[in-house]
Amino acid sequence: MSKKQMSVPGTGAVGRSPASRYPDDFKRDAVRLVCQEKYSFKAAAAAVNVSEKSLREWHARFAPQSAPCGQDASLDELREENKRLRQQLKRAELEREILPLDRSTPAFKFYSVSRAFSA
Repeated sequence: MSKKQMSVPGTGAVGRSPASRYPDDFKRDAVRLVCQEKYSFKAAAAAVNVSEKSLREWHARFAPQSAPCGQDASLDELREENKRLRQQLKRAELEREILPLDRSTPAFKFYSVSRAFSA
């Protein structure tokens, strides 16, 4: 079968995307290991035999989003939200730092300029 030929949907033949390899229930269960069971991404990915990258993508899609604290939140709730937001920021900064950038992209040019000003 050539690359231009289409496969019949649902047959698992040519053209099936890796994202559809696992059912959504499986993905939600894998994400639950991280969210509720407090597994690290690495440990949870190894436990369900998937890549850490796939698990992180599933987490972004299926993990429950925490609601922001309201104006009547207690001090403990505000501290917990602050802790969660700091962890989220740290993770985003780390991902941005290790993200391989192509020198020809606008993102690389912006990153280079912003780094020059922050030094």
